[in-house]
Amino acid sequence: MKGIGGFYYVSDGNGTVHECKARGRFRKEKMKPMVGDFVEFEDLTGYSSIEEILPRRNAVKRPAVANIDRILLVLSAGKPAADLVLADKLLIQAEQNNIEPVVVINKTDADSERARELEEQYACYDTVLTSARNSEGIGGLKDRIRSMCVCLAGQSAVGKSSLVNRLDESFGLETGGLSKKTDRGRHTTRQAELFYIRDCDAYIVDTPGFSMFEMELEKKEIAGCYPEFRRFGKTCRFVSCMHDREPDCTVKQAVETGEINRERYERYLRIIHSLEEK
Repeated sequence: MKGIGGFYYVSDGNGTVHECKARGRFRKEKMKPMVGDFVEFEDLTGYSSIEEILPRRNAVKRPAVANIDRILLVLSAGKPAADLVLADKLLIQAEQNNIEPVVVINKTDADSERARELEEQYACYDTVLTSARNSEGIGGLKDRIRSMCVCLAGQSAVGKSSLVNRLDESFGLETGGLSKKTDRGRHTTRQAELFYIRDCDAYIVDTPGFSMFEMELEKKEIAGCYPEFRRFGKTCRFVSCMHDREPDCTVKQAVETGEINRERYERYLRIIHSLEEK
């Protein structure tokens, strides 16, 4: 369910959470228990011990979680201003790990026009508009997580913990505001933690917010992680077209005709050019 300072908290499925240590051999094997792992553990005198980490369906390093059905990428329509390069990188990571993404546009009560702009930019994904303040869209959010294990991801102060509180009012998670100096979020969630939403039989991982993200993919793999590019890229002149400087690129043509969002395409170029520089 969570890990803090070398201790891991494991639910036995019967309502009891056990504080466990991990066997030393995991360090030698360069393996570490992650939130979302299925494990075998043994109750010993005075403490419990994680003996085995069962095979993972998937795992992502940031946020560090395993066995996820969907990633809920939370963007703010108000403050803090959405870091859309970070958002695109998280969506690329989801595609890389075969995890279905859902774009959650929160704080619609702060700026409904901006919320619609973001919805248009990410029209190729399943999107839901929410307001943790007035409960708008919470029913739609519940529909998207029902009977699944999902992970929240995004910047600090976009409302991830507030949305978890709305999904189940009994949690009462600490929520943070913005720094008056920078308009950036303060961290209130300090480690990934798994919560059970009884109302829709779902597990949801709340994660710390962050503002930096380093890509682990090679440049040539990035284009294949954009669903809107896949639709048009099949008819490019070159099979390995990067949709950048190549002639007769149908993705670039779709940008010019408005069939692919120009802002998202320009961020794609920023991402692949930054990888070139490295």
